[in-house]
Amino acid sequence: MTKQSNLSRTVFYVSLLAFISFVAYLLYINQEVFYTAHDRSEFIFGAPFFHALLSKPFGLMQYVGAWLTQLFCHPAFGTAVLAAIWVLTYLVGTKAFRLQNGASALMLLPVACLLTSVVDLGYWVYVSTIRGYWFSQSVGYLVMLLLLWAARSTPRKWHLVWYLLAFCLYPVLGWFALLFVLCLVVAGKPTWRELLGIVLLVFTASIWHTQFYSNQKFDDVMLAGLPRFITASDCTEHLSIPFWVLGAVSVLISLCGRYLAKWFVPVLSAIAGIVFTSSLMYHDKNYIDEMHMVRIACDDNWKEVLSMAEAKHKPTSTMMFLKNIALMNEGGLLDRSFKLGNDAADIYNPDKLHVTLLDIASPLVYYNYGMLNEAIRLSFENAIQAGFSPFYLKTLARCALAVGDEKLVERYTTILHHSPFYGDWQPAPVTEKIKELQKCYPDELTGVENSDSYLVNGISLWFESDSKVASEQALFYSMLRCDSRRFWPSLRNYVKLHMNEQFPVHAQEAYILYMDKAPEEKRMMIPVEQAVYDRYKLFWTTLEEKAKPGMTLDQAGEELREEFGDTYWWYNLFGRKPINIRGNVGHEVAS
Repeated sequence: MTKQSNLSRTVFYVSLLAFISFVAYLLYINQEVFYTAHDRSEFIFGAPFFHALLSKPFGLMQYVGAWLTQLFCHPAFGTAVLAAIWVLTYLVGTKAFRLQNGASALMLLPVACLLTSVVDLGYWVYVSTIRGYWFSQSVGYLVMLLLLWAARSTPRKWHLVWYLLAFCLYPVLGWFALLFVLCLVVAGKPTWRELLGIVLLVFTASIWHTQFYSNQKFDDVMLAGLPRFITASDCTEHLSIPFWVLGAVSVLISLCGRYLAKWFVPVLSAIAGIVFTSSLMYHDKNYIDEMHMVRIACDDNWKEVLSMAEAKHKPTSTMMFLKNIALMNEGGLLDRSFKLGNDAADIYNPDKLHVTLLDIASPLVYYNYGMLNEAIRLSFENAIQAGFSPFYLKTLARCALAVGDEKLVERYTTILHHSPFYGDWQPAPVTEKIKELQKCYPDELTGVENSDSYLVNGISLWFESDSKVASEQALFYSMLRCDSRRFWPSLRNYVKLHMNEQFPVHAQEAYILYMDKAPEEKRMMIPVEQAVYDRYKLFWTTLEEKAKPGMTLDQAGEELREEFGDTYWWYNLFGRKPINIRGNVGHEVAS
């Protein structure tokens, strides 16, 4: 008997350790996701925000969740708090469900559901409108377990009181109040009290909707607080699966958990939790790197942006734009940009969610190009939908500083200063390049349908500017656009403003290509390096040698990528372009 007991204990602790290691690993690799969650989550100190959330069922849990999400400003600290809530969930759950010995491992399943809910969002982190999502479900479930523990610690004749209490707590706990009633009903033998509990369970949401929340949609009151991922153009139903499974598992544990005190239960529970989370989690290296690049770009750490760009061979379009801004600030845009890569990769987005640069970093990009009205407009448009998060408040403060509106700077920074981690935050000084671009850019609002192409198309029209910075950008983006009609006026203006300076390598490559491709166009004669011209001839010779009948353009590009992928010629023929002379072929996720 002792040997069997020792074996059961060993199996239990090994299973628990394996699951904890899995959880710790997932939380570690998602540190950038948690920082982005804080950066794109709204919490405004003061009564208006508090009362706005409390006017809806489950609003208090959302308020608590929104406040706790601020802790992700330091991801390790926020993660530790979230993990502590899950540990409490495990411990309280074993008491609430009266799980003994190995059966207590069943509580790994609810924890796995809560873990899955924070690692499966993918690009919804940028567009989700659910306030306090990252903590509200874990806190709500913990409160539900505490109520269940308290209810099951009282005589059954008091269950009626608990059912009525759950009805009264529906505005606070939302769907967790219904889950509490259901778990309490199935935990014991059915009596008339349980029958009344079922009646309350069925009609609670309807009663609250008709009597107190008639100004809201019935769908927002029914199962209040159960996350649903819906926007005007997108709906991702599978992201609600962890919560349906959480409810189902809780009911099953209440119903038969006491019969599952077997030695193999911890192993099955740990395996089931790991498999469930692994099957639904979202993880992509570009997704994480993109978040980190946006984070360091917000701090104007352009050297680190370039360090990341040097290690990325297939960046997303967001990373490509930030890399080119870094080169504008650090120097070498027309010498290094195509070497570092402008062939943007599609984002890994199995949900087919409509996410573009517009949602990820457009205000930041517009700000750094001196297009302040666009940055302000986009910040407000996105914030109205997703909330005035630190990312948008910081961008608005920086734009206000750039236009010299000190009162607006104070207004935005005052809101940020109420956060425990932004008490001393002030916008960074406006750089000289932003000031120069701001003066030469006709800062008018013309509308944005495709953020990538709008930027490329708009900046390539700056070829009449007297600014050296703007002329460099106009030349670069006319090359990125692959448009010889804009390349030649941009090149003339660039040469005029950069007289007696070295002719950049990528500009030489584009000059040779357009001289060769369009000899009938009006041209200008500029000396180029012999080595660059010889490599151009080698490029075409190699292409003729490797091109085979039936080979697609992509296949031909891959054949030449290793040897010539660092040239403008390769990009012009094979690279993915935000816009070209035939029209829009952007990188955004297709509908």
